[in-house]
Amino acid sequence: MSPINLKATSSFQTLEITVLSCEDLRINGRSVKKNTCVVVRTDPLNFRETTTDTEGGSYPSWDQKLALDMSIRETCITLEVHCRTLSVDRIIGSARMPVNDFMGGYFPQGYLSFLSYRLKDPKGLDNGIINVSAVFESNPFVKMLGKLMQSEASDRHTPAEKDGRARKVDAELGLAYSDLMKRMIRVEELVLTQVYL
Repeated sequence: MSPINLKATSSFQTLEITVLSCEDLRINGRSVKKNTCVVVRTDPLNFRETTTDTEGGSYPSWDQKLALDMSIRETCITLEVHCRTLSVDRIIGSARMPVNDFMGGYFPQGYLSFLSYRLKDPKGLDNGIINVSAVFESNPFVKMLGKLMQSEASDRHTPAEKDGRARKVDAELGLAYSDLMKRMIRVEELVLTQVYL
């Protein structure tokens, strides 16, 4: 196994955002009837979307978790509410979600924030509210290393117990490393795609 550059792996984090609901959505002043979904993006190529709500009308709800890998240099996330029919996909409202609303400063790693943002329609007029929660997942490899170091510091086990625990930790580190490499490859693909566009 080649050595891992912890500095490089920690420059990307996984954002877990739960799209909860929207309130008072309208199209041309009229209440939305059905078929709304939310697209969460960090950039044009890195996005996730919810399922389509077919029953909530102007007050749709999803309570759906979406995970996005993103650079720690990102400053904003875009939330777009779409209304879809067979022939049209229309953005009826969007909001910019500053990363510092839920990370950095007084917010520790792993802190779950519940946030609401006013949506603006394509003309810039107010068009409802979106409710979300957001948290950054900690890097699984760094988390596993922390566990290992903590375990070694307070180790008072027999050699047989240590050997069994060492095998278990090796397996967990292997899984965390494999997951981390998959994420890094996915991020590299996104970066290369952006470079060639």
